[in-house]
Amino acid sequence: MTDADTNQVTPKPRRRWSLKWKWALGTAIGSALIFICFSLLVYKSFTNLLLRQEQRNVASAVTTVQQSLRTESKGLTIKSVAAKLQPEASVEPATTMSERKHGVLQSKIFSDSDLTALSRTNLAVTVYDPHGNTLYLSRKDAHEFSKNKTRQVVVIGRGSDAELVGRAPIYAASNHRLIGYTQVTDNLAEYHSTTQNLIWIFIVMTMITIFGATLLGYFLAAFLLRPMRKIKQTINAVNDDPQTDSRVPDLKRNDELSDLAVVFNDMLDQMQRYINQQQQFVEDVSHELRTPVAIIQGHMELLNRWGKDDPQVLSESLAASLSETKRMQSLVQEMLDLSRAEQLEINFSHETSDVQKLVTQAFNDFTMIHPDFHFTFDDDVKKPVYAQIYRNHLEQILIILLDNAVKYSTRRKEIHLSLSTDYRYIEVAVQDFGEGISKDNLDRVFNRFYRVDKARSRDKGGNGLGLSIAQRLVEGYHGHISVESVVGQGSIFRFQLPILRDAKLLAKAEAETNDVEKIAKSELPAGIRPATRDEDEAPLDDHEHDH
Repeated sequence: MTDADTNQVTPKPRRRWSLKWKWALGTAIGSALIFICFSLLVYKSFTNLLLRQEQRNVASAVTTVQQSLRTESKGLTIKSVAAKLQPEASVEPATTMSERKHGVLQSKIFSDSDLTALSRTNLAVTVYDPHGNTLYLSRKDAHEFSKNKTRQVVVIGRGSDAELVGRAPIYAASNHRLIGYTQVTDNLAEYHSTTQNLIWIFIVMTMITIFGATLLGYFLAAFLLRPMRKIKQTINAVNDDPQTDSRVPDLKRNDELSDLAVVFNDMLDQMQRYINQQQQFVEDVSHELRTPVAIIQGHMELLNRWGKDDPQVLSESLAASLSETKRMQSLVQEMLDLSRAEQLEINFSHETSDVQKLVTQAFNDFTMIHPDFHFTFDDDVKKPVYAQIYRNHLEQILIILLDNAVKYSTRRKEIHLSLSTDYRYIEVAVQDFGEGISKDNLDRVFNRFYRVDKARSRDKGGNGLGLSIAQRLVEGYHGHISVESVVGQGSIFRFQLPILRDAKLLAKAEAETNDVEKIAKSELPAGIRPATRDEDEAPLDDHEHDH
């Protein structure tokens, strides 16, 4: 593929629009649309109001002419019309042939107070005789004469050329005889001037609105999105160094961005925990596997040099290598258990267990497995108590604590198990009477790979991970584990779990328990009843864990 082809395939980068500008332009467009709609409504309403006012003026002028001339019962003449419409005005001679022919009277000023409406400069008043001859013309009127039986006011023309024309017949008051017609034309000059000014006002106001909304939207977006800069700085810091402790500072805004910052910090903390767990896992495994690998390598080199010809050395080397291999297998399994225990909230957040039933089962199992020990169980719980924990994990915790009690018991082979509750927690305690733990070691017994007596622990098959797994499991289910010990007298391990209070989960747990008991009863042979809580239950399974 040539460079030219590569340039053709590579898409052009899209133009980048800042969120602030998007917000500003969106605000401006929205404000402009709202203001334009509002302006159109106001313009339409105002122009309609002005037009109706002009129509009333024209109708009033037509009525004034009708009322003024209806007293002329003998008919209308130029002089009688002038006398009625302009009683103080002199008759000016006609200046054109047509005006002389029709005897038109032109005047400039109305003086009668009743005829004030006719004096408006935008009105043209024309009076005709019954035959359509012009008797009076206040101003030039381009509209032709039209006979109308009733009064009407119509709009003629469109846009800036529109005019109002009012026409009406004139009847004598005495005999109701048609004596003439009147026509009043309004050129709507004031109306057109007002509407033009109104349009320019709205255009200017719209531009001001768009400009103001753009500025307001931009600065408002810049202010509201200012925390995004801090979030971006934190993201860049994490990209540069995944191990950094940089976090989004408190935004002190109590809005969605503050919620985003809190969630983002929680995500970073969780990611940091996973990274630390991974590193800790690699470090711990590499550290703990170094010894068995070195032992196996030493035996293999011994056999390679000369030991393979000696049956005794060969047998001892193979036995030691197999033992170290099994220990590595156990170590890897426990490390996987520990890794899963640190991610409980992901997979087991809705699991529930009957704590009393599982503790009773573990007590019966260890009593059967270790007949040389004396086990006692103090059960202060009178009815089933449920906790939000996966049953396999609760069994694993009990097995770890009971197994440690057995391992570290000395001459007095006696173990006490107790179960009690208060308002919020259910507590399980395991007590042994073995060698005990010194005060210096109490704070470190839950650390990974920590052993009080490393030589004895390794001889007993321990890897120092059991208590660490138990602690992660208990704390993963929002519980607490602790230890009390006296050197030479034994130890007491206690762990507490919150009692299940969620009504839905509690109802589901009780239903599942009842279903299991019904199935167990139905599968028993005739004449055999199921074991109660005080009787021995089924033996302990493999639990899918190697402790």
